[in-house]
Amino acid sequence: MATPLWFISFIKYLFPQKANIAKLSRIPVIRELVDYILFHNDGVVYLTRDAVIPIREEINSVQNTVLPSQVVSHFIEKANHHWIMNNCLCRDASQCDSYPHDLGCLFLGETVTKINPELGRIVSKAEALAHAEKCREAGLIHMIGRNKLDSVWMGVGPGHKLMTICNCCSCCCLYSVLPQLDDSISKKITRMPGVYIQVTEACVGCGTCTKNVCFVDAIKLVDGKAIISEDCRGCGNCIEICPHGAIEITIHEEAYVDKVIEKISPLVDFS
Repeated sequence: MATPLWFISFIKYLFPQKANIAKLSRIPVIRELVDYILFHNDGVVYLTRDAVIPIREEINSVQNTVLPSQVVSHFIEKANHHWIMNNCLCRDASQCDSYPHDLGCLFLGETVTKINPELGRIVSKAEALAHAEKCREAGLIHMIGRNKLDSVWMGVGPGHKLMTICNCCSCCCLYSVLPQLDDSISKKITRMPGVYIQVTEACVGCGTCTKNVCFVDAIKLVDGKAIISEDCRGCGNCIEICPHGAIEITIHEEAYVDKVIEKISPLVDFS
């Protein structure tokens, strides 16, 4: 049964407590229950911003570089059913004043036909592609894959016929709770393979990159210099925001886009 609107209001009411709720997943019995109910068979990838890819890469030339957004385009073209949410639940719940609320999640697959029609609408491939492009232009980050949590809160199934494409801002994204989740769950949300972001000697320790920029709080100032931990999901926000150009990206795998597609494809059935 598709989720009624009153339940959406309840989710928004609980949203400010998301970090405290996530911490419960560290309790062994609760961890197993949460993992099975909300994250079973999940695989989600944060896509790096297109804009930051050419800064420094170990691919032969910028002209030959395949951009991360092509992962999104690939699955939009492959899917026969496309659904755009009227609003972003996370930004609505957080009363975000930095990014548009009307650029909601994009869902693909047969299961979208069961979503409550008051939450969004069926769209064409062209409309889905245009929506994704508009999200990128607004500075939002794509997060793509199979995310059982979405099929649960929307009350639809089967989950293996639903692909999620979130369009996230670091200030409101639900998955800012990754540092609070148990590691066995948080590791299901990953960075693109072969993409690494590092701080250079140009860092002056201004701290700009530590202020509501990183989705997973992976940047800290240590001895007057920014340090990026292994928790980094490679979104590239810090590269965009650094006023000194002191954070760079390196790509160690030419087929990094293909690897994301290969990883996600078996998780969602578009037939």
